[in-house]
Amino acid sequence: MSRASWRFPPEWLVFSVIVVDLIGFGILIPILPFMSPALGGDEMDVALVIAIYSLCAGIAGPFWGSLSDRIGRKQVLMVCLFGGALSYGMIGVASELWMLYAARAVGGVMAGSLPVASALMADVSAPHRRAKAMGLVGTAFGLGLILGPVIGGVLAGPEGTFLWPGLFAAVMSLVSVGLAGWLLPADRPSVETTKKVQKASGPENMLAFIRRRHALLLTVQYTLHTGAVSAAIYLSPLWLAAYLGWGPREVGILFGLVGVAMIVVQGAMMDWMTRTFGLINVLTGGAAIFAASLIAAIAVETEFARGFVIFTTFAGATCCLPVLNTVASSIVGTQERGRMMGVTALAASIGRVIGPLATGLVLAVSDYPMSWFVIALPVFLVLLWSRTGAVRYARHGGLQPADA
Repeated sequence: MSRASWRFPPEWLVFSVIVVDLIGFGILIPILPFMSPALGGDEMDVALVIAIYSLCAGIAGPFWGSLSDRIGRKQVLMVCLFGGALSYGMIGVASELWMLYAARAVGGVMAGSLPVASALMADVSAPHRRAKAMGLVGTAFGLGLILGPVIGGVLAGPEGTFLWPGLFAAVMSLVSVGLAGWLLPADRPSVETTKKVQKASGPENMLAFIRRRHALLLTVQYTLHTGAVSAAIYLSPLWLAAYLGWGPREVGILFGLVGVAMIVVQGAMMDWMTRTFGLINVLTGGAAIFAASLIAAIAVETEFARGFVIFTTFAGATCCLPVLNTVASSIVGTQERGRMMGVTALAASIGRVIGPLATGLVLAVSDYPMSWFVIALPVFLVLLWSRTGAVRYARHGGLQPADA
């Protein structure tokens, strides 16, 4: 039986590839905050390891997105997945701090799989199903956060070894390369489309592209949102370790529960929520829960309460990105979608650099309550934008006015 005769929805084919790769990504979430100190680093090294990945990903993201517009999403996706496998293997065998930095830099340079996969997801989905399709990307993240951290914590063991989690993550990425080559259809653009994209592409035209698409404020929201999320990912394990004595195992289990929330919200509820409440109202609600949870983290004291606010922090945050991706993919045509998602990946990577570094600096000179407050500030800006500029973006992208 040929693959074409399966009649399997194309969104789920893309989802299958993403989820396997993100299990490998999730394996390292409970590992990395403890790896830098084990190799001789301090709390600032934890932030810098996160930041160097994001910095390299931001620089490379627009290139991968534009390249996927020119030669096709599938080929670029497979190259990036293979590069990710290489970086995970380097993490597994790292015995000195500089090796960890090098591994994360390689991983960042090759981190084009998510923006390219998001563009591919938008390509294969009908406009009225796009929010649901983008929710599937978040569902893949959720599964990665459920299975990955649990696997990583178990493989790390009581001694906290990093070899087996790194190697297992590398294997998962290699499996995703095979799935991409096997499941995804060829999508090489026409000669006319390739020439048009080549003429318009180039780093010097990026700001002009953003202005032409009236996307400046939209890209800023990616920076604000991902900056806050990355800062919370950085701070949460340190906070839980400092106050509760938690290690990789406990943090991994908590992030597994966060993954459950992502699956429920983005996979099972996103389509219903956007149809019932409107696309932009979902963004508003998610940002409000996100901000409120960050502020609540300042005051809570019990173990249950600390774990619960971390859970609700990421549950609220998970509502925001599918909406942003839906709007971003709707204001451009197919021939520019990869480039648009690459630009948003750059904006998001800037946030991933700034967020942990700023929070690390605040933590170094102050305390955890002030750090949580600083993380909440950009989320309040996203909340404000959701009630102002987001409405105009939704209408500009051809979405129903009622969605706004």
